[in-house]
Amino acid sequence: MVLDTVGPVSPARQAGPPTTTGEVADGRVTRWAGHRQERHDDLVAQARLSVHHRGPDVSMEEIAADAGTSKSLMYRYFADKTALQVEVARLVVQEIGDALAEAIAAQQTPREGLRAMVDVYLEMIEHSPNVYAFVTRDGVVEHFLGSVTELVAASFARQMTGERDRTAEAAAWSAGAVGFVRGAGEWWLTHPRRRPDREVLAAQVTSWLWAGPVALLARGRLQKEEP
Repeated sequence: MVLDTVGPVSPARQAGPPTTTGEVADGRVTRWAGHRQERHDDLVAQARLSVHHRGPDVSMEEIAADAGTSKSLMYRYFADKTALQVEVARLVVQEIGDALAEAIAAQQTPREGLRAMVDVYLEMIEHSPNVYAFVTRDGVVEHFLGSVTELVAASFARQMTGERDRTAEAAAWSAGAVGFVRGAGEWWLTHPRRRPDREVLAAQVTSWLWAGPVALLARGRLQKEEP
């Protein structure tokens, strides 16, 4: 499973014409709003693509050039570069959420689910370190990590406790686990000569996390399910 950090930018779609005179004004507004949202989404996708290829220090001018537009138009959609970073982070978080759901659904046990969650995070780092650096910079990192923590907390609550709602234990564990995986992953990313394969690191990190409160919650769930 590879997160789509370099996917193609989708072309804008045109809405059909209004059918009655009374709908003309509203139809135009709707079409403009739809076009503006599509253009916004295309620019975010292009920014991610530019970051992937050019690096996290890519400028707004370079992103605009890659998108075939001007810097002034970029600023019509994004107040500044930080606002653009937040939008790219939002897109990456959405893809992580989809990848987490798919990965966990394919696992048979809570521990396998945990390993799948760790691997999804590490895969994002490995596949596009430039994009990862872009969405974890000052001004954006809290938004990104907070969103990822929410995703992990929800997945953890369902996987480990069998509950849909996020428990306090799931929330606390998720915040710590995301920080732990982030630290291990960034060490792994910056030590290419010493680092193990991603699968090896994912298994090791899972073992470290499983030995703590995860195992206690999982055992508690299994005890409740015993006849």
